Amino acid sequence: MRILIATAGSRGDVAPYAGLGAGLRRAGYDVTLATTDTFAPLVRDAGLEFRRLPADARTRGGVTGKRELMRAAAAFVTELGQGFADVMDDGTDLLLLSATTAPLGWHLTEATGTPSLGVYLQPTAPTGDFPPAVTGSRSLGRLANRATGHFALRMADRLYEQAVAKLRRRLQLPPASPYAMRRRQEQARWPVLYGFSTALVPRPSDWRPGLEVVGNWWPPHDPAEGLPAGLEDFLRAGPPPVLIGFGSMASGDGERLSEIAVGALRRAGLRGILQAGSAGLAADGDDVLTIGDVPHAVLFPRLAAVVHHGGAGTSAAALRAGVPAVTVPVTADQPFWARRLAAVGAATDPVPFRSLSAERLAGSLRHVVERQAYRRAAARAAHRLATEDGAGQALKAIQRLTGG
Repeated sequence: MRILIATAGSRGDVAPYAGLGAGLRRAGYDVTLATTDTFAPLVRDAGLEFRRLPADARTRGGVTGKRELMRAAAAFVTELGQGFADVMDDGTDLLLLSATTAPLGWHLTEATGTPSLGVYLQPTAPTGDFPPAVTGSRSLGRLANRATGHFALRMADRLYEQAVAKLRRRLQLPPASPYAMRRRQEQARWPVLYGFSTALVPRPSDWRPGLEVVGNWWPPHDPAEGLPAGLEDFLRAGPPPVLIGFGSMASGDGERLSEIAVGALRRAGLRGILQAGSAGLAADGDDVLTIGDVPHAVLFPRLAAVVHHGGAGTSAAALRAGVPAVTVPVTADQPFWARRLAAVGAATDPVPFRSLSAERLAGSLRHVVERQAYRRAAARAAHRLATEDGAGQALKAIQRLTGG
């Protein structure tokens, strides 16, 4: 069977699908991962075939305001839609769609008759249990949470209007709005697998059948892979350090954030590692080291704490390592994951990006490192994550859907 996974966005939106694809490949499937050019090496290193999608999310790294985010997302979706009709060939037997690509992929399934399955990294379906992940708001009560969830989906529909109209013309399909197609999929109980842990987000009791939380899809890495020599030397030279990084966020803000990070570390009396990321964090000193990308699964277990932006992947990686966190959410779903980490006791209350200072970050760092309750909570969550098999559960769902 030939499976095509389609996703797009930042590294955190792509790497889990490389892990999922690698798991399906080990089970004997022929897997292709369609995403943007930036991640071609990641896809091929996972042993998967790469197929190009025509968009680039890297320009969104410096976007923080909600209006800016909506404009950037609309532009990204429109660009993505331009070549989406070319993503699938005649040999595709099953299409796996991320939350970003599903509103486009549904039209391919209609045009070709190819079965499809949702594979999402965030809880998108409305529920009374919590507000929509993308709004960053606190719980408003069950009725308001559900209403806000439906409103968030309607706003997302608007982002896809132009791209969907062009795609349906290209596929020679009759006009249909993103909202109409989404409602059609809901009425058909289109299945969606959510690739996050119930340790962070238990499955809401008011979700319809067909929406399942299966556990994380972990980015692939070689278990024998070590860390760079300089990083290994730094880790061995003293007590466990704190990692500070903002992933694909805060592009162009590196100088200010580096000063804040180093100032906070030294106020708290901690050694630190700055992960450059899109922000370009950098600092030198006996107590501070700057690094590029390294596997979280290898580095995180050796840390005292992680300071991060609250992305879904980094949040899960810290929990998996049993390491407490200080979150500094920037935008989109990051405040949601930051609050979930705090709710399970594995992180301090989030520090909003706009109010970040060396003094405030130092206080949170002292708090999370000195109080063992945070590490114990992270360890409990790590134990829960270790019992989950997200790729295995996805495999079972695919076998049920395809009868094989």
